[in-house]
Amino acid sequence: MLANSGYGTRSEVRKLISRGLVRVNDTVIKDIGYGVSEDDDVTIGDNKIESKTFLYFKIDKPDCVLTAMEDKRLKTVADLIPDNLKTKRLSPVGRLDYHTTGLLILTNDGEMSHRLTSPKYNIEKTYLVTYEGEPLTEEHVQLFKEGLTLDDTDERIELKPAQLKLLDGNRCMLTITEGKTHQVRRMISKFGRSVLELRRLQIGNITVPEAEGVLEELTEDELQGIRKLLSILM
Repeated sequence: MLANSGYGTRSEVRKLISRGLVRVNDTVIKDIGYGVSEDDDVTIGDNKIESKTFLYFKIDKPDCVLTAMEDKRLKTVADLIPDNLKTKRLSPVGRLDYHTTGLLILTNDGEMSHRLTSPKYNIEKTYLVTYEGEPLTEEHVQLFKEGLTLDDTDERIELKPAQLKLLDGNRCMLTITEGKTHQVRRMISKFGRSVLELRRLQIGNITVPEAEGVLEELTEDELQGIRKLLSILM
C-alpha cells in the first residue's frame, strides 16, 4: 500500500517499516506483510498516508515528446511526471505520435487502460486536423461516415465509420473509435491531402486540459463518466 501510494520503492518502504517509522492505528508495525484496509489510520512519522490504489491523470502532450516511459535520446512522457508520482507506476493509455499534441490519459489501472484502447468499447476520440491541399467537401464527410478502406500497405484495412466535421480553411474535426497506426494521417492522406498539425481534443467524456505538459487528476465526474462508457462497475 505504501509503495503504490508513492512513498518509495518496495525496498525503501521495507526500511521505513523496519526502523519503526510506520504506525497503523497509532501502533508501530514492523511486519511488512501486515494487512491494512482503507479504513486504517496509517502514518509515517507525523504524516498521515492517503492511500489510493489506482490513480488517473490527463495531460496535454506537447510536440516533440515521445509517448513512452523511457528513451535514451528523446524526451518522453515520463519526463513530465512529477517526482512525487514517479513510483506510482503510471503509464500512458495508448499513444500519440511524436509530433501529435493533445490529450493523453495516464493511469496505473491496467483494466481501464485495456478497455480504453480496445475497439470493442467504441470509445470516441476527437482530433483537430490542419491539412495541406484542397479543402475537403461534404462528399468526403459522407465517405468517412460510411467507413473508409486503407489500402496504402500490403494489408487492406476496413475502418469503422468516422465523423468528419469541416471547419474554416484547411481544418477539420475527426472523431474515430479505433487506433490503427497513424490512422488519422492515413485517412486524410487517402484523399491526397497531408496532415500539417494533429491535436487530440477528447477521449470519451474527457477533454484536453488547459495547461500544456502538466498532469491533471481526473475529476470524479470525469472518472465516473469514463467508467460508465467502459462498463466498469464500482
